[in-house]
Amino acid sequence: MPKEAFCEQALSQARTIEWFKHFKDGQESVEDRKHSGQPSTCTTLEMTAKVREVILEDRLSTMFVIALDCHTGHVSCQCILADELDMRRIVAKFVPRLLNNEQRDHWVQVCTELQNTVRHDPNFLSRVITGDKSWLYDYDPETKQQSSQWKMPSSP
Repeated sequence: MPKEAFCEQALSQARTIEWFKHFKDGQESVEDRKHSGQPSTCTTLEMTAKVREVILEDRLSTMFVIALDCHTGHVSCQCILADELDMRRIVAKFVPRLLNNEQRDHWVQVCTELQNTVRHDPNFLSRVITGDKSWLYDYDPETKQQSSQWKMPSSP
């Protein structure tokens, strides 16, 4: 019945029973009680910036390498990547590669030269020597881990 009256703002039945037990035992405050243990220090702004810097240097880094570089634990590093930076690990084979400005300019220059050569010499393409595809070196990673990289929600 509370769900019908208050929709999503109402507590579930299990949570209502839990709070009822707390109040019945004499707890009057709705604030969390202090408990033992160290406060979380892994998600400081400095540590988050350090993890982001390590990732941006090499997006293929593994969680183990990132944790070593940042001098933090594996779980702390995982919390920062998932919760603070909202990064996920995806397979790099399926990541579109974007050219930087220098590569793009070089590519345009090469294509323009090829177009000019074909315009001035119509027989140019008949003289192009093609090789057997077995001569080409192709990197095929051994594991899925080796071919994955970190991705931010805003990156392509």
